[in-house]
Amino acid sequence: MTNIAAGVEGSSPLLNIIIFAAFVVITLVIVFRASRNTKTASDYYAAGRAFTGPQNGIAISGDYLSAASFLGIAGAIAINGYDGFLYSIGFLVAWLVALLLVAELLRNTGKFTMGDVLAFRMKQRPVRAAAATSTLIVSFFYLLAQMAGAGGLVALLLGVEGKGAQALVIAVVGVIMIAYVLIGGMKGTTWVQIIKAALLIIGALVITLWVLGKYGFNFSQLLQAAVDKAGKAGQTLLGPGKQYGATGTSKLDFLSLGIALVLGTAGLPHVLMRFYTVPTARDARRSVVWAIVLIGVFYLFTLVLGYGAGALVGPDTIKKAPGGVNSAAPLLALELGGPVLLGLISAVAFATILAVVAGLTITASASFAHDVYANVVKRGKTSPDSEVKVARITAVVIGALAIGGGILANGQNVAFLVALAFAVAASANLPTILYSLFWKRFNTQGALWSIYGGLAITIVLIVFSPAVSGKSTSMIKTADFAWFPLSNPGIVSIPAAFILGWLGTVLSKEHDEKKYAEMEVRSLTGAGAEKAVVH
Repeated sequence: MTNIAAGVEGSSPLLNIIIFAAFVVITLVIVFRASRNTKTASDYYAAGRAFTGPQNGIAISGDYLSAASFLGIAGAIAINGYDGFLYSIGFLVAWLVALLLVAELLRNTGKFTMGDVLAFRMKQRPVRAAAATSTLIVSFFYLLAQMAGAGGLVALLLGVEGKGAQALVIAVVGVIMIAYVLIGGMKGTTWVQIIKAALLIIGALVITLWVLGKYGFNFSQLLQAAVDKAGKAGQTLLGPGKQYGATGTSKLDFLSLGIALVLGTAGLPHVLMRFYTVPTARDARRSVVWAIVLIGVFYLFTLVLGYGAGALVGPDTIKKAPGGVNSAAPLLALELGGPVLLGLISAVAFATILAVVAGLTITASASFAHDVYANVVKRGKTSPDSEVKVARITAVVIGALAIGGGILANGQNVAFLVALAFAVAASANLPTILYSLFWKRFNTQGALWSIYGGLAITIVLIVFSPAVSGKSTSMIKTADFAWFPLSNPGIVSIPAAFILGWLGTVLSKEHDEKKYAEMEVRSLTGAGAEKAVVH
């Protein structure tokens, strides 16, 4: 089979393009059909609250299982073994924290966005502006990761080696994403998530069974094969310390990463917004159960995918491939089923990226239109039609920024970039959400200090960390302005944001017990959630 010079040996770029195109055409048709019923702001932002618990649960898992879960984690396990699997554990535990602490309470209290909840018992304009700022920044970090994954994946599949050609690919992904959001709103995006989740889990199941079958369904034999393939460093794949633990700093970095992963999910706006698409609190709980099962099963599959790639492809081949670490899962598919399976699995990965970026874009655009335009600029005096129009314009702007950022971030490990997004979410959003839901005394000043303080501290520490400069693995390899020793700032920024939220609150006399009592009843019972008042 012919092969473009920079492509993967044995792959068929033409076949991959055909499979990609088929997926895009099918999903665009579904999005067009869904868009027929997108008439109101509720339809655009919350899909008219028309999805059932199981449907929303599948969509939630689709939103949550990003390119980091599929490409980044499989690659991290193939290269770093045990330490790579810690991403899977962190993401899964994080999901449980989000569900137990905030998901249903947020859904019962809000209307469309995280800003609805944070501003419920506080001064509307400053808090909504802060919530929208945080949502936009978290979404942008996460979009960077997905776009970087798109660039690496298509570099691998189509033999696109030049930076200019890869930038064009990222731009195409961005344009398709914008089309999903503009045409279908939340309803169309949700159907894309459902299709993508089903394809991703089925694809991962097929490869998992295939890999285990090669080793007599004996997981120990698979581990031994991965150790043997890695050569002298093979034994380090089975225990902690290959990536984190060699020095005191790397152990602290690992702890910081773990804290960011576990707490970050509860602050991710695009995941939390999914709970507004169901009609009742009971459906929200049902969707939670479905999501837990699907996400948990998938993360078990990543263990086999990662060690399978290590055993059958080998760490050296993965590192040298176009796309680097993110190419482990597609290379494993090529090794098992040739160009056809590679094309199918890569289409699933491509679908994963498209679906997640669409979810992120609609969340960010909804936050800007609903919180900033409607409630800050227009002070609540605007029509739903004009609000949706602004949301669509914002989606185009965000898409353009994501394309530019994705081109700059191309080549970075996707799971690592997502971990940075989690650190921002855990620092800027989580303290404010928890204080709003559970602390009677919490007020506007506390919310502003927590959000802006958490954002500022996290971004400054990331910019001046080894993640950005000073190491061969940094984003900017030619410079060194790092003074903060950790690649992930969560261990410093998250406690700092909680302290700032507490300090801002106790230094202000503002206090509204009646509003807190109303919020508490609504959050616990769901009473009034369908007609949430935005005052």
